[in-house]
Amino acid sequence: MNSMRIFYRVEKYASIALMGLMTVVIFSAVLELAYVIATDFLQAPGMFLGVEDLFDIFGLFLMVLIGLELMTSMRMYLENHTLHAELMLLIAITAITRKVVILDAKAIDPMILFGVGFVILALTAGFFLMRRSGKQDDLKPSDYEE
Repeated sequence: MNSMRIFYRVEKYASIALMGLMTVVIFSAVLELAYVIATDFLQAPGMFLGVEDLFDIFGLFLMVLIGLELMTSMRMYLENHTLHAELMLLIAITAITRKVVILDAKAIDPMILFGVGFVILALTAGFFLMRRSGKQDDLKPSDYEE
């Protein structure tokens, strides 16, 4: 057995293990999200949620969504050994969106807000340019091997 075959086998089993662990984490996060929503509704005055509760719920919701997107990218990699650049950009955009949702704009340094805004602009511009180019967005391992 050559070394590349061993490497691909280890990579495959590590990816499967990561997907299993991610499944446990996502399931746990969904349960926590359901618990937070239920307790917030029961504690809220008149079955209405406050702004802080909504920020917590949206932050948890986006975290679950990020986990699902990561699982999708791992599954796609296992199936055809390609990295989907568009999906990676969407995960990054979702992650920075989550950061914006949970950020307390009043208590944070304006330079950090500027930096987050620049990251959002760069990610969305990259996604737009990638979609506009119409090229295949898959990077195969042979594309970056020397």
